[in-house]
Amino acid sequence: MIQFENVNKWYGAYQALADINEAVPKGEVLVVCGPSGSGKSTLIRTINRLEPIQGGRILLEGHDIHARSQNLNALRSHIGFVFQQFNLFPHLSALENCTLAPLQLRGLSKKAAQEQAMALLDRVGLAHKANAHPTELSGGQQQRVAIARALAMQPPLMMFDEPTSALDPEMVGEVLQVMKDLARDGMTMVVVTHEMGFARDVADRVLFLDAGRVLERGTPEAFFNRPEHPRAQQFLADIRSPFASA
Repeated sequence: MIQFENVNKWYGAYQALADINEAVPKGEVLVVCGPSGSGKSTLIRTINRLEPIQGGRILLEGHDIHARSQNLNALRSHIGFVFQQFNLFPHLSALENCTLAPLQLRGLSKKAAQEQAMALLDRVGLAHKANAHPTELSGGQQQRVAIARALAMQPPLMMFDEPTSALDPEMVGEVLQVMKDLARDGMTMVVVTHEMGFARDVADRVLFLDAGRVLERGTPEAFFNRPEHPRAQQFLADIRSPFASA
């Protein structure tokens, strides 16, 4: 579904992505991990052109997404994106947040859009909060509404950029559970996360980045139990012993 071909990106003199060559097949759950500043978020933000690239190509279902001829709105309508911050429209209810794009971009009738939105809110466990505004919802609830909103466009691909990093610890589980359910349903997912338990349990494959380069790739079993690159070994040792260097 996604093909990275020698992708490079710079911020001025700083190279954020270096020679990325990866393929994400349909139905795969790919977890991207690594230390802060490693290029994880930059990598997935290039997939829907939130970030431009300066070299190489990224193909989505065979189409060059950074080509000048690419219709940006059409591209993004096929990619669900869930951010660290929930980015809900504060003046709209949960239901209205989930109907806005289908009404305006997919041309659904109001009745059809509302029926779909209610089904999606029910899927993330929030049908009873349909009329609540974001300020009336917890962080975990807001993020689950954000996931429902992304699903309302019926995208073939979902991307998550550290979706639990802004949440209190007790709210993380409810969001991860929704993501696990999506994975079980066969959704193609690219997930940037620090939640290694999620990576171990749900990922089909793990990419480890550092300094903009993919240093390790493999199944969760191989990555967590037999990492080959010294930097990946150190990263996992630091996670397991966070106070070892204190």
